[in-house]
Amino acid sequence: MILAAGKGTRLKSRVPKVLHKIGGRTLLEHVIASTAAVAPPADTVVVIGHEAERVRTAVAATGVKFVEQREQRGTGDAVRCAAPALAGYEHALVLVGDAPLLRPQTLQRLRDVHLERGADITLLSAEPDDPTGYGRIIRATRNGEPTDEVTAIVEQKMLSPDQLAIREINSGIYCFRLPPLLQHIGELSDKNAAGEFYLTDMAGILSKRRYRVVAVPAESATEVLGVNSRAELAQLDAAERRRTCLRLMAEGVTIYRPETAVIDADVQVGQDTVIEPFVQLLRGTKVGADCHIQSYCVISGSEIAEGVTVRPGCILTDSRVARGAHLGPYSHLRPESEIGEGAHVGNFVETKKTRLGRGAKANHLSYLGDAQIGEGVNVGAGTITCNYDGVNKHRTVIEDGAFIGSDSTLVAPVKIGAGAYVGAASCITEDVPADSLAVARGRQANKPGWASARRAERQKK
Repeated sequence: MILAAGKGTRLKSRVPKVLHKIGGRTLLEHVIASTAAVAPPADTVVVIGHEAERVRTAVAATGVKFVEQREQRGTGDAVRCAAPALAGYEHALVLVGDAPLLRPQTLQRLRDVHLERGADITLLSAEPDDPTGYGRIIRATRNGEPTDEVTAIVEQKMLSPDQLAIREINSGIYCFRLPPLLQHIGELSDKNAAGEFYLTDMAGILSKRRYRVVAVPAESATEVLGVNSRAELAQLDAAERRRTCLRLMAEGVTIYRPETAVIDADVQVGQDTVIEPFVQLLRGTKVGADCHIQSYCVISGSEIAEGVTVRPGCILTDSRVARGAHLGPYSHLRPESEIGEGAHVGNFVETKKTRLGRGAKANHLSYLGDAQIGEGVNVGAGTITCNYDGVNKHRTVIEDGAFIGSDSTLVAPVKIGAGAYVGAASCITEDVPADSLAVARGRQANKPGWASARRAERQKK
């Protein structure tokens, strides 16, 4: 069960708290992904409340179930609302929707200890550098030494002077045996400053009734941290992206200055690829082996094959680049661009919904939109495919081996045949047959002495 009904007032946002993002995914998507190791989506219940339909829509594709907490009256009330959805289960993990760094192996360990110890509640605890503000775990003692059994969770403002020295905190993540939880959840009280029912109080309630309550420390306090402010959101985003960089480097990727890289959690990068400083790889991008992604590139939703060089300042969105291609510097591949094997897209060239064939080159200052460009084509500097007539988009076809002279304007729909030449500065409005030369420009006329006569006239005036 994932508790995701809260508003997140301190974020000062119109976006529900669990839909804020780190590492390219919403907080809630991270938590759902971490549960996959212990429960399939069909056995995962998300409790929603604030902006319930917006949250439901955002993660519906994951396949989880939903329960709505219509009035947000605390975590204990959220579990009570979800009780009907728990029928038939003996145990449940309860997580919070804003702890995105929680690792699957931590949940597996929490579950395993819970079952092995025959516990009624197993708490995931942590020891942050500064525990201020968190509820503290009060453990039972035996011969003056603390055991793994818990007697209570005491909130910060209720701590005694002796308890203030305790550094072990409650993460808000639990494993419950459901019969005692559901039997006694009605004993929760809202007699507190917030007027809410706190799930944390179940530890004290069940401990007093001689149920077994144990605590399992997380290996790192970082992974249980939640989000209450924009500053904390930024900190967790940095931690998640660092974790992604460490994973990629462990898989054989070179990342210079990983602290400057912005790489989403679902990005894949092949062995021996080099990523220079200040690169962004976003939203499911896949980069093959032996690539070189140079500084200041932003690549989103794109697939890059092996051996590709992307020079500085390139922007790629929802595009595909074949093996051995060269891009940039400062190329812009807009959606549905396909760059063929060994092709070149150079300085300040923009493509949109265009396929560039194997070995084709467009090295300088061109716009290629809605175009099918064949193998070995050379596109001269300043070439424009005029694809839009003000109402509809039209296609340009340039067949294999054609040569497009600099500053050419190709007015679609138009076809340039295989091996044809288009003279520089031509405006092509009709198809060009294969192996032909097309020249479409005003005829040049030279007037000897015109310039000196004009200067003399101006001087006289």
